[in-house]
Amino acid sequence: MRELGVIFGEVEARSFKFNVTGEVKQSDYVKVFHIKDGWVLFQVTSLIKFLDDENEKLVAKAGVIGYKDPSGILRVPKIPFSPGDKIFTADQELISKTLGLGVDPNSGAYIGMLDGTSVKVSLRINNLVSRHASILAKTGSGKSYAAAVIIEELLEKGVSLVIIDPHGEYLSLREKSRSAGTMAAFEITPKGYAPQITVYTPANLTVNPRADKIFRLDSVNLSARVVHQLIPDVTSKQIGIVHQSINKIKEQKEIYSLSDVIEEASKNDSSEKWGLINSLEALRDTGILSDNPTTIDELVQRGRASIIDMKGITPELQGIIVARVCEELFEARKMNKVPPVMLVVEEAHDFCPEKGYRKVASSDVMRTIASEGRKFGLGLMVISQRPARVDKNVLSQCGTQIILKVTNPNDIKALSKGLEGFTAEMSEEIKRLPPGVALLVSGDIEKPVVVNIRPRRSEHGGRSVSVVDDGE
Repeated sequence: MRELGVIFGEVEARSFKFNVTGEVKQSDYVKVFHIKDGWVLFQVTSLIKFLDDENEKLVAKAGVIGYKDPSGILRVPKIPFSPGDKIFTADQELISKTLGLGVDPNSGAYIGMLDGTSVKVSLRINNLVSRHASILAKTGSGKSYAAAVIIEELLEKGVSLVIIDPHGEYLSLREKSRSAGTMAAFEITPKGYAPQITVYTPANLTVNPRADKIFRLDSVNLSARVVHQLIPDVTSKQIGIVHQSINKIKEQKEIYSLSDVIEEASKNDSSEKWGLINSLEALRDTGILSDNPTTIDELVQRGRASIIDMKGITPELQGIIVARVCEELFEARKMNKVPPVMLVVEEAHDFCPEKGYRKVASSDVMRTIASEGRKFGLGLMVISQRPARVDKNVLSQCGTQIILKVTNPNDIKALSKGLEGFTAEMSEEIKRLPPGVALLVSGDIEKPVVVNIRPRRSEHGGRSVSVVDDGE
């Protein structure tokens, strides 16, 4: 236990200044003994150097975090400390207990270490999945890397995952990391997850040769509601034609296809039918519909991850695929037909954009999952480099937020509006975060903390492409 200094001047219960006599950095955790409440945890919030009689002195200001009472509730002393009280380096046990970081890494999701310490930070798996999560950061700050760390942890704990991957960034989860240099400090070893991962492509194996299987949606006995979801830009009159056409087909057939719907719609007297037929034919021509579709039972298997790699697919078709997958997942979980599952959505601003940006087929059902999925064991993890463009109703439902460096004023403003308890100090903090360091906000912990994200066990697949050889 190292002595770091002595309290001086006016002292409040929540903060004080101390003359620094030991080695202290901003954000360090320190402790002070309170005559009534025992050891109390503080954090250094600022450091000031000045000259006093030509001698350089250092003064630190510390803000209270608190202490745990016998029932485990975080408290703040009601009686201030006294000038002359000694400041000490906080020990790991006190930091972990006071902040609520005592989740066992062997049973929780181990995501890294508390910044400036060797205290491991883990999250409860049930809370992480059921209460949803968001990972937000500017490009190049490590959001996909952090997402992959969490995916690794969920696979380690036998959680089922469905991953929407627009750029093929998560295929490298199959491979063992070749960068093991920093792993020892975090007490992990390289590992690939190929036995637990299946990669699907909605395109074909020529476009995406690294995929394991072709992904297709069901083309048989489509309801009018599903047709509307597949072609969301049609008018109410055109959907009325779809209703009429399907009802007539059902009088003659038990099993029908989209081609049957198109043929029946062409017999309608309304001039609205031509725009509808064009949309239906365009949908059919994408080839995404099949009478041998990829089923939700196949996608959701306990302890396995299904990655839907969207490479080679238009944004409009991506939205349609995500809409159908989300709806089928939601319905399957409501009926308890598949195990509890975490749905991971990369580039979430494209699939659940904030109202007013653009209309996307998947927006409504993702809002429904965000608000109701936790009741049915369907978790949601949204990942985005543009928080301002992600639906605020979705973000506000995320009980865990992992926020890496964000500098765009609109994105910071969106975070302050969309995340409960987001303060001005936090907004300044995230502007300065180095890559791979995140502000963690979670119901599992007592206050937001800064975490060094642990290295991936698997190979990182989200690196930028080098344009020229710069010698590095």
